[in-house]
Amino acid sequence: MAPKPAAAIPVEIWGCCRSLVPYFTFILLFCAITSLNQLRTQQVPANVQIDIKFVFCNLTKEEQRIWVALEIMLYADIIILNCTENMDLGKTYTYFSSLWEMFKDEDDQHSESSSSRRPYPPYHYVMKGDDDTYFRLEKLAESLKPLPREDLYYGFVIPCESKDPFKHYMSGMGFAVSWDIVEWVRDSDIPRRHHVGPEDMVFGEWLKMGRKGRNRHNAKWSMYNFPEPPTHCSHELWPETIAVHLLKKEPRWIKTLKYFNVTRNLKPSKLYHIP
Repeated sequence: MAPKPAAAIPVEIWGCCRSLVPYFTFILLFCAITSLNQLRTQQVPANVQIDIKFVFCNLTKEEQRIWVALEIMLYADIIILNCTENMDLGKTYTYFSSLWEMFKDEDDQHSESSSSRRPYPPYHYVMKGDDDTYFRLEKLAESLKPLPREDLYYGFVIPCESKDPFKHYMSGMGFAVSWDIVEWVRDSDIPRRHHVGPEDMVFGEWLKMGRKGRNRHNAKWSMYNFPEPPTHCSHELWPETIAVHLLKKEPRWIKTLKYFNVTRNLKPSKLYHIP
């Protein structure tokens, strides 16, 4: 099996029309390629640009190198970090602390002049998400649009009974931060010295220790766990959903995608018949 990655979301303003046409850019970085097609088929608002990346640590098997290379050739949607694959041993730190240098290099390589480079910041928001989470990109963009673009910490607050994002931390199903926090993670000794443990809880501890994330948004209950079995973290599927978590089995994916009618834009053709 391919190694597991992480996830991310940003918002960005392109070109010289910065004050006139604000474009939102999202980077969604996930732990596996299994959830990719459901993202590619989604429609997003015209003023939103979404970048989707799948994040791996160093590949260790020949089949991984082949399949991941093919994915890069087709879609250019992979990030490979210089680390050993893990979940709670620092991968999230490696990801966030590497982003600034990655996009700086991209600009240097692909821009012919400074006037054609991306404006600062390259993204307003970056999100890390799990591969067993179904994100509805349009609803996510709508939710982020009115929020601050500095010192923001966004997600589903844990524990599930809590509604106070300032007391606890955001679930690893999917949490977003503004770009200034990405830069702080890169520069601060706090995450550098403390990045082992449940990655979502550890991230929340960084912000508490560094007095960051003063602008917090709890996206309950538009983000929630799959409804079966019912728990304090779940409820029934509903139209205002931003994200559904714990889709670890194919029947859960099928029920979720069917509820949101994700194949409604399938074009008719003589080559197939799907009743």
